[in-house]
Amino acid sequence: MSDAFAALASPAVLPWLALVLGLCAGSFLNVVVHRLPRMMEREWVQQCAELRGEVAPAAEPLNLLVPRSRCPSCGHGIRAAENVPVLSWLWLRGRCSACRAPIGARYPVVEALAGLAAAGCAVHFGFSPKAFAAMVFVWAAIAMSLIDFDTQLLPDSLTLPLLWLGLLLNVAGTFTDLASAVIGAASGYLVLWCVYWGFKLLTGKEGMGYGDFKLLAAIGAWTGWKMLPLAILLSSFIGAVVGIVLIVLAKRGRNVPIPFGPYLAGAGVVALLWGPSLTQRYFSQFWA
Repeated sequence: MSDAFAALASPAVLPWLALVLGLCAGSFLNVVVHRLPRMMEREWVQQCAELRGEVAPAAEPLNLLVPRSRCPSCGHGIRAAENVPVLSWLWLRGRCSACRAPIGARYPVVEALAGLAAAGCAVHFGFSPKAFAAMVFVWAAIAMSLIDFDTQLLPDSLTLPLLWLGLLLNVAGTFTDLASAVIGAASGYLVLWCVYWGFKLLTGKEGMGYGDFKLLAAIGAWTGWKMLPLAILLSSFIGAVVGIVLIVLAKRGRNVPIPFGPYLAGAGVVALLWGPSLTQRYFSQFWA
């Protein structure tokens, strides 16, 4: 048994196992990205109806497990053979097996991205709690980025569990010490909270949402306060570049909001995986 376990944990095998695990996780992430905003909207409708003293309209049960995945065009239930990550989409040539309606290429892209990210975490950290924890962080970052891109929402049901999980992991010093994680969580929230209110007082407009505060707090909880400058600078730089490109090339109006969550999430992944080495290299070159 020990020899078999050692073989599975070996550097030659572990990334492939992580890839398969990540592909399966990516399939579930597609469900989360598609359904979670709709679940939130349904909850808001129900709450508004209760405030008005009304009964919310009856609707089909909807959560991350129910109903079974199906084609949005014809309602065809997705069979197990049609739900194999990436391969099923290629086999079906990107179309529903029943009505031949096109299936978006984003589904296999998300699955492949989650798989490759998991394999990358396995290579980076080896067989360790850090690797499996980093996979969870990256998968959450993918889901939050896509949801924010689609709806400009960062659900509390993703940001807050990620924050608490980071603090719990760092009780044992998985990525940083607990004090740094707690300070990172508080600082991450307060920094963007101050930016939000400063911008609002100067312009009368809201420059970002509270979900961004919570996401940066989660990044601070995972990586510690020392990585926050890197995450903020990197996300701000990429966001500014993308915003300028959209305005100049895509003729996007200056008043059209651009979600900040994807850039924060990407910067958080960089800070988690390469933050210490990047900051050490920076200080060794410029402050030696």
